[in-house]
Amino acid sequence: MRRQCELVGLQRSSWYSQPAGESELNLRLMRLLDEQYLLTPFYGWPRMTVWLQNEGYKINGKRIRRLLALMGLQAIYPRPKTTQRDTNHRTGCPYLLRNLAIERPNQVWCADITYVPMPHGFMYLVAIMDWCSRFVLAWQLSNTLDGLFCQEALTQALAHGKPDIFNTDQGVQFTARSFTGRLEAANIRISMDGRGRAFDNIFIERLWRTVKYEDIYIRDYGSVLDLDLGLLAYFHFYNHERPHQSLGYRTPAEVYLATPQLALPALIP
Repeated sequence: MRRQCELVGLQRSSWYSQPAGESELNLRLMRLLDEQYLLTPFYGWPRMTVWLQNEGYKINGKRIRRLLALMGLQAIYPRPKTTQRDTNHRTGCPYLLRNLAIERPNQVWCADITYVPMPHGFMYLVAIMDWCSRFVLAWQLSNTLDGLFCQEALTQALAHGKPDIFNTDQGVQFTARSFTGRLEAANIRISMDGRGRAFDNIFIERLWRTVKYEDIYIRDYGSVLDLDLGLLAYFHFYNHERPHQSLGYRTPAEVYLATPQLALPALIP
């Protein structure tokens, strides 16, 4: 181990040290922030701070701002164009879904990431969904916000077909060249939400609300393995058994498979 650390220029103390996890209080605050964000995504850290203070928590805005950043949550409101271009990321993609009639499966796919609270930590969940049928094509869990788990979900989804358009937000996981390059190589048009627009990716935002209130919050998974198995069961239920009012009380699988040539994706993370 000493020699390996020397070769990569790493202090052994850094290798052996274990990063401190979040405190029980911070985990509880993150759970509350997650629940409130589903209700009021337009709340920034100042309003979130005031709301928690009114709930009896003696905290300051600096802590809430850090926790929201750790969770990957940003308030939805128009922002000035201050983002600097990064050559390793694709920027400037237009939003292609405005006034577009979504008429068939595999016309548009969308993807997003959400924070998943757990009793002694947290995970991140990415899902890729067919816009027309609401069918969840792929999903992956990760304990970090790097882009690898998003690329793995994309690989899983593309194994069963491809859309005409792929819509995401402008998060670094989806603007990375390693992600957008895969889409461009498959001749898939890239669409990205406008900054500060609450409804550009509305269907997958509704999916997160459904998954959390119908499964994650009520089951309160105690381990990553339990969470993984629980989500596998829930997404099967969501796709094949849960009727959607907006689909005429059909299931996503019934609508997705209405096109005969489509193969049914296997949701194995």
